[in-house]
Amino acid sequence: MSIHIKHGAGMRGPVKLFTGNSNKKLAERIAAYLGVPLGNAEVSRFPEGEIFVKIRENVRGCDVFVLQPTCRPPNDSIMELLIMIDALRRASAERITAVVPYYGYARQDRKDQPRVSITAKLVANLITAAGADRVLTMDLHADQIQGFFDIPVDHLYAAPVFIEYIKSLNLKDLTIVSPDTGGIKSARAVAKRLDASLAAIDKRRMSGKDIQVMNVMGDVEGRNVVIVDDIVSTAGSLTEASRFLKDKGALSVYAAITHPVLAHPALERIEKSQLTELIVSDSIPMIEDVNNYKVKIRVLTVAQLLGEAIRRIYHNESVSSLFH
Repeated sequence: MSIHIKHGAGMRGPVKLFTGNSNKKLAERIAAYLGVPLGNAEVSRFPEGEIFVKIRENVRGCDVFVLQPTCRPPNDSIMELLIMIDALRRASAERITAVVPYYGYARQDRKDQPRVSITAKLVANLITAAGADRVLTMDLHADQIQGFFDIPVDHLYAAPVFIEYIKSLNLKDLTIVSPDTGGIKSARAVAKRLDASLAAIDKRRMSGKDIQVMNVMGDVEGRNVVIVDDIVSTAGSLTEASRFLKDKGALSVYAAITHPVLAHPALERIEKSQLTELIVSDSIPMIEDVNNYKVKIRVLTVAQLLGEAIRRIYHNESVSSLFH
């Protein structure tokens, strides 16, 4: 049932939801949940590739939300977001919230090599400088990226959506697996909600493309396992982990991963892997090549989760309860 946003005393001006070109379907689903029309904006290109944005309706005094995951092509998506925010600010919107379900460049969040950029911080600075008043995002690659912003950040997790679907599978003897030691905290939270056991994979990165699985901490023999993670890119780590878990006696291997980047050769690897099913969200639109492979991918929408967060932000209500 659609949730219609109403205006009243003490509230901001009318709510407006706009989107760029990176994930229009998700924006349409969120608008349907909120019961508001999608804002009218032109986001086009000049012949040489420059991005042009024109807001085609009045936003003066409005509470505006701009949905734009910074997915492929990431640089174009980021520039569309920045230019839309600038256009809305110059059109006198009262408050602008950047809704970024997938925050690109998040893996470049520290200086782990000499003379490299902390690009996640740079992108945060750009969004703030463009004129955003707050950010709504989901499953950041590292939680501390929230601290890169000097404006309020609401950080959601797709776990509630995945948990509901995993429950529907009725898997017995369930174990939740973290693909590395850094993800144990998130995996433990999911395991607790599903009353499942917990395991973690000890792996070593041999290069930017190659992963060697060293060991698994926890019991997976004779159990159905679900790997939980935030990003699947080339699927090298994922497919190697699924093979390793099968070799260790797992009955079936599922994966619940929020952001389906799926860069080449991910689809080919997934098709040939030991995975029973890859469960992802629609934070990023599925790539067109997916139709050329018989991959077992289940896409779950996070439109209701994001839409409810937008509704609560507009009404100045708590967003933290959505974490549960």
